[in-house]
Amino acid sequence: MDKNKLVGLVLISLILVVYTYFESKHPRPIQTSSVPTTQEPAATTPNVQPEVSVTHLPGSIFAAATQGTAQEVILENEDIRITLTSQGARVQEVVLKKYLDNLGEPLKLLDKESSNMGFQFASHQTNIHTSHLFFSILDDKETVQEGAAAKVTFTLSLGTGQYIRQTFSLAEKSYSLTQGWEFVGAENYIDQGKMEFIWDDLIRRAEKDIKACRNKTTINYSLADQTFEHLKEHTEKQEEKTIASPIQWVSFKQRFFTAGILADQPFAAGEVILKPTTQPDKVVKEAHMKLQLASTQQTSKGVFNFYFGPNTYQDLKAFAPGFSKNLPLGWPVVKWINQYTIIPIFAFIEKHVSNYGVVILLLVLLLKLILLPLSYKSYISMAEMKVLKPTLDALKERHGSDMQRMQMEQVKLYKEMGINPLSGCIPVLLQMPILLAMFNFFPNAIELRQKAFLWAPDLSTYDAIIHLPFYIPFYGDHVSLFTLLMTGSTILYTWSNNQVNAPQGPMKTMSYLFPITFMFILNSFPAGLSFYYFVSNIITFAQQAIIKRFVDEEKIKEKLAKNKNKIEGKEKTFKQRLQESMKAATGKKLK
Repeated sequence: MDKNKLVGLVLISLILVVYTYFESKHPRPIQTSSVPTTQEPAATTPNVQPEVSVTHLPGSIFAAATQGTAQEVILENEDIRITLTSQGARVQEVVLKKYLDNLGEPLKLLDKESSNMGFQFASHQTNIHTSHLFFSILDDKETVQEGAAAKVTFTLSLGTGQYIRQTFSLAEKSYSLTQGWEFVGAENYIDQGKMEFIWDDLIRRAEKDIKACRNKTTINYSLADQTFEHLKEHTEKQEEKTIASPIQWVSFKQRFFTAGILADQPFAAGEVILKPTTQPDKVVKEAHMKLQLASTQQTSKGVFNFYFGPNTYQDLKAFAPGFSKNLPLGWPVVKWINQYTIIPIFAFIEKHVSNYGVVILLLVLLLKLILLPLSYKSYISMAEMKVLKPTLDALKERHGSDMQRMQMEQVKLYKEMGINPLSGCIPVLLQMPILLAMFNFFPNAIELRQKAFLWAPDLSTYDAIIHLPFYIPFYGDHVSLFTLLMTGSTILYTWSNNQVNAPQGPMKTMSYLFPITFMFILNSFPAGLSFYYFVSNIITFAQQAIIKRFVDEEKIKEKLAKNKNKIEGKEKTFKQRLQESMKAATGKKLK
């Protein structure tokens, strides 16, 4: 491995270390103690039921609606089953039919113990929350399945010509639930026309690696001007934000799944809160949103669209503008590579191959084929440096410790031979965005979730072959075999190149240090990512062996000699022209 190429690899490694630190650093252990802290009461576990009702206020127009029996209605299509309840006319449970949780049970994104939502307003200075009110079901069927437009309507009568109506509909194939709502006559009982939509959610555990899931769970939101914002993911502290600008949508985003709400008319303002949980084995985090609607004196109806589904790019993109940002694909250039290259290629292979280990293998092969020109150029640069190595060694012996003189002679030699000293570094650096793209793609690829390959039961998490009885800082409490194979193949590749180029001093040490560094970084990353790099190293071995068969070092020597003669000829011609110009100028002066 020549010096310039090694410098490129070192730069890539440094960038990857920094990138990984900011993108995927692990949170500290969540405290499970119930001892009170110095935080304000708001930091405690949110109650998923409203704090204030009108049960003991018989004089209120809403008092009669606090008595009743809850009825359930199910809207279902091939992707999702949503249970609605007449108590509050709201979503009570959401089951994603194509996915299982960490216990192998149907994946419940929400249930009645963990989630509560509804409208909240004040009526004659008394807080009202619609989840306390019992609605009537207008539809005859209690279950609507596989309908082209499955729909159910809940109505709360408040007197002659006065009612609250909420209609829910689910398309035949969709993760989106539409809720139409209207307050007719009821707006007269809302103080100052102020009304809010409240949603509390104790985000349920669905993954084996709850730490990785917790590390990627947050609240995202988009303003009406499409500005995207989010709360911190990597923290055990309470995060909250008061939003004064109009809001288009808000989402409770997990690692692989998202629950969100989109309004047809932007919410006027809002507040979002994300808290650590006091149930770390069952709950990922505790999330809360309070969204202020436009005054009911101006409008008394609207439409909400809920997304309850997986973090797949196409589904998120189809739901709302900018909603695909719930799938983190990296910084701009990295995001574009994932969005327009990696995801389409992966999806194409996935349609024809069912084994995801093979899918990753084919992905590596295709990317290596695309990058073949860069790899070939890098290898040629390495071969040129190998040819020049005896000359460079002679320069080192001649100039000894005079590094300045040595660098001048080295630059002169490169110029004489027509070699760009950066030609070995640039091809490697140009591949860096793809390397970074993989660090975002694999940890967030729901396609790998619960997909087994060889000894790894789940390619979306680490493949622990040994569980340690202690925790090693920056490494973890387990040993991942694919990470060891990736590290071993990288060290072997480095050793093989060092036998040819024989780097000295710090450069040689660093060439072995970075594979060890990445062994620590990738030990808790998805097995799919480590397998990708392992396969990539093996294919690189084969690729270089094939290229080597078509590269003749004697021809490279002849090419460098021709470059030297050509450059010397140009310099000689330039000197001759310069001398002739000077003679001509001198002759004119003598005349």
